[in-house]
Amino acid sequence: MYVVATPLGNLGDITLRALEILRTVDVVACEDTRHARRLLDHHGIKATTMAVHQHNEREAGAKLVERLRQGQSVALISDAGTPAVSDPGARAVAAVQAAGFPVVPLPGPNAAITALSASGLMDERFLFVGFLPAKSAARQAEIAALAGIPAALVFYEAPHRVTECVADLAALLEPSRELVVARELTKLFEQIVRLPLKEAVVWFAADDNRQRGEFVLIVSAPPPREGLDPGTERILKLLLDDLPVKQAARLAAEITGAAKNALYQRALEIKDL
Repeated sequence: MYVVATPLGNLGDITLRALEILRTVDVVACEDTRHARRLLDHHGIKATTMAVHQHNEREAGAKLVERLRQGQSVALISDAGTPAVSDPGARAVAAVQAAGFPVVPLPGPNAAITALSASGLMDERFLFVGFLPAKSAARQAEIAALAGIPAALVFYEAPHRVTECVADLAALLEPSRELVVARELTKLFEQIVRLPLKEAVVWFAADDNRQRGEFVLIVSAPPPREGLDPGTERILKLLLDDLPVKQAARLAAEITGAAKNALYQRALEIKDL
């Protein structure tokens, strides 16, 4: 089975290898057969399709395995981007793997990476979160849990929830962080904007059109903390109970990833207390 990334919007954003596979497989498993047909027809591909979506993926996975057992080849696609990344496909892939058949990925469009490439953010790391919970309390709890992670945070969001999501991000994260709004990527009304997180709610409210489309939201990493975070300090203190300063700082750096020089200086301060 081939896992094939397909365009986010612009139908020209597809690889030559993907087109070759879609032309030659026995069946194209897709999230929505009507949506897939537009892509296939655009490229003149007369492929048999079958639906594999979040409501039938377990049963459809069994059907894919049966086709593979019959010697057929399958291409798995989603409505847009890379299957099984905040989209259906993971259960089908797991079922095929469990049955002993190879799964071959064909790289291509991905909304998160596309947005990051044009974000202008300088953070060295990012964490892909995908969709946050739909209900307010659960969404706020998850944002709070993510707040201290030293990386840019990448979210997907639907138009009917985007303003609520952004309001929660602005309320729970540091106002100095930046928000990148990537809307309708590769489509006619594509928009990529970077602004202070504290201004995001007002920006969305200023124009209803800004609330339309499919969204990637990226929040820059939190500002550097002054001193060590409590967890790192606790580890350093425990090590200092049994080890010399230099060795304790080195081990604490290996365990926590914090800078060894900062740990060494703090270890000296702790020893002088």
